[in-house]
Amino acid sequence: MAELATISRPYANAVFGLAKSEGTLAQWSGVLAVLDTTAQQDSVKDLLSSPDLAASDKAAKLAEICAEEITDQGNAFLQSLAEHDRLELIGDVRGQFEALRAEEERSIEVEVISAYELSSSQSESLRAALHAKFNKEITIEATVDASLVGGAIIRAGDIVIDGSVKGRLAKLVETLVQA
Repeated sequence: MAELATISRPYANAVFGLAKSEGTLAQWSGVLAVLDTTAQQDSVKDLLSSPDLAASDKAAKLAEICAEEITDQGNAFLQSLAEHDRLELIGDVRGQFEALRAEEERSIEVEVISAYELSSSQSESLRAALHAKFNKEITIEATVDASLVGGAIIRAGDIVIDGSVKGRLAKLVETLVQA
């Protein structure tokens, strides 16, 4: 949703600026991951959407749940979101922060979903090809989905390459239906 991205951007930029200036990009990445993952739990979602609690109380409870894994600055970040009733933006802020971090570190995480497990030589070959295309360090997160029948789906940022048999068959069916 474009509106959420627009509202989240100043928070992500502020956290990124702070983390970059202090050399704590990895630490902030961890803090935001813990907050986002925790906020996605059903019981925590219920807590955060409760009309019975003030936003500052919701932030305090979330900070309490994550106390062992977040810093004082992470707590201050939560309170800042709460002041403007923006706790629902944690996931969007995290996503934008990670994009800024990847750009800063000249790296990109690529998701590869293949019908069969990639061999190390296939993985290295793919990494080299993607490095040449994006001119960034490539981290591959590979998963297996047998329903693809053959081939793979590659997601790199906002680029999706569907080279799966399942995807090709779906395109063929779409083409035949339109004809």
